[in-house]
Amino acid sequence: MIELGVNIDHVATLREARRTYEPDPVWAAVEAHLGGADGITVHLREDRRHIQDDDVRRLRELVHIKLNLEMAATPEMLDIACRLKPEMAMLVPEGRHEITTEGGLDVASQEAKLADGVARLAEAGIVSSVFIDADVRQVEAAARIGAGVCEIHTGPYAHAFHARGRDSESADVRAELAKVREAGAAVRALGLRFNAGHALNYFNVQPVAALPGVRELHIGHSIVSRSVFVGLREAVREMKSLLREAAAREATA
Repeated sequence: MIELGVNIDHVATLREARRTYEPDPVWAAVEAHLGGADGITVHLREDRRHIQDDDVRRLRELVHIKLNLEMAATPEMLDIACRLKPEMAMLVPEGRHEITTEGGLDVASQEAKLADGVARLAEAGIVSSVFIDADVRQVEAAARIGAGVCEIHTGPYAHAFHARGRDSESADVRAELAKVREAGAAVRALGLRFNAGHALNYFNVQPVAALPGVRELHIGHSIVSRSVFVGLREAVREMKSLLREAAAREATA
């Protein structure tokens, strides 16, 4: 069964806009869990623009579903992960001037460094994931460094979907989705777990959820945006229903 990891970074973004104590990301995690989330994702950025160290500590202590910590592969972040022991740590590229993560991690160009980080995480009992573009070369590099999971970047697909008026049959959309499918097949062929995420929303998620072998989708901004109008528990429930529907349709196709 396909799983949903809910990214709650932007609950913290709203809090940090006023440098106050609400809304509380831990409360958001509980609401997401009650709505059917299978996991919680947070990105502890080096500039601490939204999620703070204490948020991650409290989430680790209080949340009863798996915690995925997005992080740059820096000594500081590796120390934090090894101390707190989330179920999964996802290595991502990080730029101080970007609004959000703009592309996949270039694993192939820094295998030695990343292999050392993955080894540290493994010693702490943490599953390592890498956020990479839909590129077989990067998938192969991920396998060589010992990652257990590849999360394939769905941003180019999502942007094509929006640019083409939400036409899932558009040639551009089909081409980007095919890249994700091919990368996912390579991930599975190498014995790794195939996850996907970035810029997925209630309109574009089902074609990705229906891809063969996809295990987990990580979605944040669209769910938090939807929650403004219907509440976080209901927003998660609606997204989870879309994932299950797409996966069931693929299984019977």
